[in-house]
Amino acid sequence: MGLIAIEGLQFYGHHGYYKEEKVLGGQYIVDIYIERDTSKAEVSDHLSDTLNYEDVYKLVKTEMEVHSNLIENVARRVLDKIKGAYKVDHIKVRLSKLNPPLKGTVESVYVELED
Repeated sequence: MGLIAIEGLQFYGHHGYYKEEKVLGGQYIVDIYIERDTSKAEVSDHLSDTLNYEDVYKLVKTEMEVHSNLIENVARRVLDKIKGAYKVDHIKVRLSKLNPPLKGTVESVYVELED
């Protein structure tokens, strides 16, 4: 069993409930943690025997381009797409919204989903 982590995927998106979020958009960071059997790739040294980071990035990018009112919805879609594309034993997706439009200084908010 191995853990494959893909951290700090950066995107610009128009997710949010409020009008200014939908119009102006904002910065997002996605972190993905996938537990799966890596034993074959450990021995073979072949990309086809493991999870391709580039393909995962493309899946996440596609979902980040689809507007949602809530980051919970985006995170669920990302999680489901990855699970549909790869055999995973456990997955965790963290989606952070940077500088959310709150009445105060807030660096980020995030939602974290696991399955």
